[in-house]
Amino acid sequence: MEQQSAVVSISIVSHRQGALVAALLPDIVAHCPLPLEVILTLNVPEALPFDVEAYPFPIKMVTNATRRGFGANHNAAFTRAGAPYFCVLNPDIRLEEDVFSPLIKALEDGTIGVAGPLIVNPDGGIEDSARRFPTPVSILRKALSGSQGPDYGVAEDMLYPDWIAGMFMIFRSEVFKAMDGFDEGYFLYYEDVDLCWRMHARQWRAAQLSTVRAIHAARRSSHRNLRYFRWHGASMLRFFAKRALG
Repeated sequence: MEQQSAVVSISIVSHRQGALVAALLPDIVAHCPLPLEVILTLNVPEALPFDVEAYPFPIKMVTNATRRGFGANHNAAFTRAGAPYFCVLNPDIRLEEDVFSPLIKALEDGTIGVAGPLIVNPDGGIEDSARRFPTPVSILRKALSGSQGPDYGVAEDMLYPDWIAGMFMIFRSEVFKAMDGFDEGYFLYYEDVDLCWRMHARQWRAAQLSTVRAIHAARRSSHRNLRYFRWHGASMLRFFAKRALG
């Protein structure tokens, strides 16, 4: 039987996270009824605990010779993508429902450039995946207050935040291409903020569809790692410099 052309290309990048990818792929099988393809990038060499040929959709493998940043990996995956919709998906996302069909339906509104589901933690708590553009003042205020709560409340249907987090973003491929993808000048952090900011300047909105949910089973050890702290600081400064220059 001839395979249908993919409607959505899903880009997943693994940093020795094969076990998480192995848990995510069956979720995609169970909860994505649309024809799809997966571009799986191994950012560092690893032996995968599953057979890439065992799934009802093609998995295109990319193995990096040297480690690349978030934006560079997903931009490279996009060059291999052949579907009209392009999804950036973290390995630590879990799915319990079809989120892809409603999100693609939302993207039929030509004013929406990127969409994502409501993100919750494994206990059902709402994560701050839909946010306002940061400013030095807002970052200082959060640091002094210790507040890490969501910037927005949960909408009944659709929320139009300034930006949505890169753990789960789905674009019309034509929009991602028009924006030249992520800015590869960032290695990690703020790529999603930057892209939504540039899209906003082109009159494309970010949207969070609150009627569908994805679970973010995050591992926060990186928050205590000095290297990640430096990357975060450098990305923050790059974003503010770009914004100041317009």
